[in-house]
Amino acid sequence: MTPDERDAYLQESRGLALEYIKAWIPTEGPDRALYQAMLEYPLREAKGLRPALCVATSRAFGGKLSECAPSAAVIELYHNAFLIHDDVEDGSERRRGESTLHREVGEASAINVGDAMLALSLRPLLDNMRLLDLGRALQLLELVANMSIESAEGQAMELGWIRQARWDITPADYERMVEKKTAYYTFITPMLMGAIIAEAEREHHVHVKALARSLGIAFQIKDDLLNLEADPAVMGKEACGDLWEGKRTLMLAHLFETASPAISARALEILKKPRPDPRFVRESEIPAMLIKLRADGELSEKAYAALAPRFVKRNEKTQEDVAELREMLIAGGCLEAAKARAGQHAEDARRHWQTLSSVLSDSVHRSFLETIVDYVVGRER
Repeated sequence: MTPDERDAYLQESRGLALEYIKAWIPTEGPDRALYQAMLEYPLREAKGLRPALCVATSRAFGGKLSECAPSAAVIELYHNAFLIHDDVEDGSERRRGESTLHREVGEASAINVGDAMLALSLRPLLDNMRLLDLGRALQLLELVANMSIESAEGQAMELGWIRQARWDITPADYERMVEKKTAYYTFITPMLMGAIIAEAEREHHVHVKALARSLGIAFQIKDDLLNLEADPAVMGKEACGDLWEGKRTLMLAHLFETASPAISARALEILKKPRPDPRFVRESEIPAMLIKLRADGELSEKAYAALAPRFVKRNEKTQEDVAELREMLIAGGCLEAAKARAGQHAEDARRHWQTLSSVLSDSVHRSFLETIVDYVVGRER
């Protein structure tokens, strides 16, 4: 399968999932603002990887498109709900080339939209009792429930490191977090969904999961690398957003394992600074009129005291700080080390694929799965 054919398969699968999602979301009624917001992320340009993996795995094992398409749409709906919550938790500013949802509607409303999307996804999962059968429907429900727990645990690990201001994160810590937070809902669950729907032999599930785990970890390492290297216009994300947000990545873990005490200390100094917060006005930006009003006695001390907390001094990260930190990672060989580790996981995935592919008949779906290893580590967005 050529790259163009692979991309066409991805977009076809995404389009299929989107049609189901749009059908599930009401367009009229007093709550239409909520439901319109639920379509905000799904309608933005995206890869469509998760529904494609579900469809391809199911079809490669001989499953029917009509049976796997709704579940493929469910996993895409979950993905977009997780993105909304992640963006709030991480303080992200850009998603798929546009402002994040919480920047547009506020954090509280964005969280509610994500919650509603997760709740809505239960209906088609329950409908699998009619579409498939009780056994497979319950397996899918259990799989999604486990995915949700794993994803929440992975996010809790990362948020815990941030809350505790921990930077002594090892590569093994990072990979465990990534397996839970990314691999489970990006690869493991979509592919196991497909295997369950197609009624693949249980022994094949083991190889599907092992393949998906390796792909998931390699995918996230590559994602972190792209955050530092790719054109933000292509990625649709903020340039060096992980450094602005202080995310724990494999590159930073490598830096703190190998850098000199002086470089480590300087990196920590930068990372501990908060990113600029649009809710605050810097002291230097207080309008001259406000200062003059106080000096002239037109603004009371009490009124000024109420306003002053909005004009706090914050030792925030600057563009120069982020550029300096990025250069530390490059000079320390951290990006190359991460690329090598992603390559190791890709090789593991290729070995698992060799075992699994021997039981699959030739088809466009099998060919798509075969291209995914190279896609995961070679993609530009």
